[in-house]
Amino acid sequence: MKADTFFTEADQKRIVEAVREVERRTAGEIAVMVVDQSDAYPEGQLLAGGVLGSLLALAATELFWAGSLWVFVVSALALTALCGWLAHYLPEVKRIFTPNDRLELQVRDRAVAAFYEKGLYRTREESGVLFFISLFERKVWVLADRGIYAKIQQETLQAYARDIAAGIKSGKAADMLCRAILDAGELLARHFPVRADDANELADKVIIGQ
Repeated sequence: MKADTFFTEADQKRIVEAVREVERRTAGEIAVMVVDQSDAYPEGQLLAGGVLGSLLALAATELFWAGSLWVFVVSALALTALCGWLAHYLPEVKRIFTPNDRLELQVRDRAVAAFYEKGLYRTREESGVLFFISLFERKVWVLADRGIYAKIQQETLQAYARDIAAGIKSGKAADMLCRAILDAGELLARHFPVRADDANELADKVIIGQ
């Protein structure tokens, strides 16, 4: 999955309309960002290479070289390098060998960085909300500014994130994202009603990252 093709043009239009619908009813500002991955995870690639390369070397040594230790060592080194190189191009394999806690933490950290890079902290009422989707990890983080955290808990926002992540796994990412945006909008409207002089402070289009 690549960020620039993950949502179709029709999906992106639906997402933009959902964002605009929310922002007509609340002073909250919604942004959506999709990235290919939140980190390269070199440790997952190395672990995949080491485990798979060693297992293949062990099997080959037992079958063809009567368990020779020297043959195993040499072949394990060669196959570890080969499998590690292949894991770079096989994200499903690399993800298997990367702990889920590491994936979760990296997505959260990348979401925080994006929140500041895209200026979501500069809204007038400190009411910016970022829906951050990282495709390699198939994880979502919903991050808000401190004005929102004064009234809404992070766990409430992460419930939306879990729904979107489930949508990604089931092939209904756009549907679940739009639903989460609209549901979050109802919550925001109760705490941050729209003002007469309200202005659209953030771009409504889906932000694409690497």
